Amino acid sequence: MTVTNKTACRDALKARILSLDLAPGTELDETQIAREYGLSRTPLREIFQVLAGEGYLRLETNRGARVTSMDLAIMRTFFQTAPLVYATTARLAAENRRSDQIAGLKETQARFLTATEGEDSAAAALENHAFHRQIGEMAANPYLMPALCRMLIDHTRLSQTFYRPATKKEKKLVKKAAQQHDAMIAAIEGQAPDVAIDLTLQHWDLSRDRMERFVRPDPLPLDVVSFDALKEARNNAV
Repeated sequence: MTVTNKTACRDALKARILSLDLAPGTELDETQIAREYGLSRTPLREIFQVLAGEGYLRLETNRGARVTSMDLAIMRTFFQTAPLVYATTARLAAENRRSDQIAGLKETQARFLTATEGEDSAAAALENHAFHRQIGEMAANPYLMPALCRMLIDHTRLSQTFYRPATKKEKKLVKKAAQQHDAMIAAIEGQAPDVAIDLTLQHWDLSRDRMERFVRPDPLPLDVVSFDALKEARNNAV
């Protein structure tokens, strides 16, 4: 057993959860996973503890580990909270980013473009996850980062459907999302927080409807905050 084994196992489980290879609510088979990565039960359970702390897994007494669920109550909270956290993160990133962080964000965006152009939905969702996490790191807020990382888990799982366009209209939405990423990079690099906020909220609204379809095929009266409502509220507060 080496650190590399543990790291490979941890990263692979994260990717499998984010790409829905391990579906929400799935109970993990400790024996199978331990054998696959050459781990004993103790280091594997240490990995489970870490992933549970980050929100990927839920540990159940006498029942082992399960992939975190995506039930209606959780999704309702997600759709209410995510745009607020993303907007705040974007503002702080534009204000606090370091010049040496921009190149990494652009490299992630390049991989994201390759994935979307190749219609690789799983890769696109994972690169989008990395993109927004990097913006969170630029924000440099130790209180906000845990909330962002937790929401990105569900956002990435939900966005599988967004990056699997079935029509020309949906393909245009994916292309527009990529263009918005470029604009967000420019706003953050130029330290323009108001522009970064508006772009982030537009980016959220672009994919929100498609993500809701992942949860339910027909509309439900969820109290979802829209871009226009958030923008109006912010303007009224000024």
